[in-house]
Parts: sequence; C-alpha cells; structure tokens
Amino acid sequence: MKIEVFSSPDSIARYALHEILVTADTAIKERGVYTLVLSGGGTPEPLFRLFATPPFRDTIPWQHIHLFWGDERCVPPDQPGSSYGQARRLFIDRVAIPPENVHRAQGERPPQEAAEDYRHQLTQFNQQYHMEGSIPRFDLVLLGLGSDGHTASLFPGQVPPEAATETVIAVTAEYDGRPANRITLTPPVFNNARHILFLVAGENKAEAVAAVLNGPYNPNQYPAQLIQPTSGEITWLLDKTAASLMQNVRHNG
Repeated sequence: MKIEVFSSPDSIARYALHEILVTADTAIKERGVYTLVLSGGGTPEPLFRLFATPPFRDTIPWQHIHLFWGDERCVPPDQPGSSYGQARRLFIDRVAIPPENVHRAQGERPPQEAAEDYRHQLTQFNQQYHMEGSIPRFDLVLLGLGSDGHTASLFPGQVPPEAATETVIAVTAEYDGRPANRITLTPPVFNNARHILFLVAGENKAEAVAAVLNGPYNPNQYPAQLIQPTSGEITWLLDKTAASLMQNVRHNG
C-alpha cells in the first residue's frame, strides 16, 4: 500500500490521470482492453474534467477503454444523484468513447433488478473478453471515502452475507441526504482488481482516513478496511486536509 499527500484535489486528479494513462498503456498492449471502474461524489470531478480537456480528450485511447461503476444510486441518470449521470455530463458526452464501452448500472430500475442486471453485464463482459474466473479482474478501480468510513456503497454496520458470494448487491443506506437505495460491487470484486486508487479530499474525511489506515481493524465500523487487494496494488491519494491527522506520510505537489 502507498499513501501520497497532495496540496489540492486538482493535484490528486493529475496524479490519478497519470496512473490511469500508464496502466492503460500496459493493459492495452498486453490484452487489447482496459477496464476502469469509476466512483461518484465530488472528489473525482477534477479528474473527469481532465478526461474531457485537450490533449487528453483526443489522445486517451477511448476505443479500448471500458467504463464501469463501483456503485450507483437508484435514481434515473438525469437526476443529480446519479454517478453515471455525473460522469456523462463531465466527460463521457465529450470524448470519443464507443457507447458499447460504457457499462452503467441502471439506477432507474428497482434495486434488486438493477443489481441483477449489473451482475449479468459483468458476466457477459467476462465471457466476451475471455476473462478468467467468475469475478471480474478490473485494471483500475477508483474509490472514495465517506466521513463515516464507507467506500462505494459499503456502509458501517454488519456487512450483508451475500457480499461475500455475489459480485453486485442492493443496499439501503442514509448518508449526507443522498438517495438511500443503491447497488454496489462487493469486496471480492474490488480486491480482485489490479490497481485501486482511493481519492480522498476534505478536512471532514481526516478522522476516517486516520481510523481506516492507522486504527484497529474494524470493518463493521470502517468498511473501507475491507478493501485489501489479493494480488494487486492499492494507493491512497489524499489532499493535505484529509491527511491532517496522519503522521510520517509523503507530501507531493
């Protein structure tokens, strides 16, 4: 695990973009395809805007990139709570990514139906691209961290038993006034990724960052501790306010 500290969310975005470009180049050369799992919330917005900004808009090999989401709120894509809708507005509609490369969770459907549909999409993708195993092996996953220690839509409390056996589950959780019905990928999926980037900014995240990274293992209280790749790399990208309760961490520009 690596921890990098930056002066601002914009600096986090530039570092994350570099990591995406490097890992995409490797994946496309080796396998002809790159799978990128996006997160919602405010922290990835500067990164999404970079995607749509020259020269990246025109030089990123979008035809080889497939987009997925780590979780989704059960609202239509034109509603403010939709993570897909956020990404579509900020960059998907502005770049030359083929529509069939965008694998969205259908948040407008009832939670259980949306979860089943998304599981089916993952299975179809695995079969189409001859991926080994029943669990997707994504090239890079973007994750955030809530002030309560949640990540994706894995919230404090007892983790549902089906999270250990399913790739996608439906959950209900109240957080920050946002839509409560959601679907989420599960820890086995996240932990099978080749690379995971946590993007975390804001002073209100500082206590959760310190607890997740330096505190005792208590995933029922801090579900982000469940993210421990089995054969991949994990890097935490923090702004200086989110890292303010951490010690002995490297600061970048």
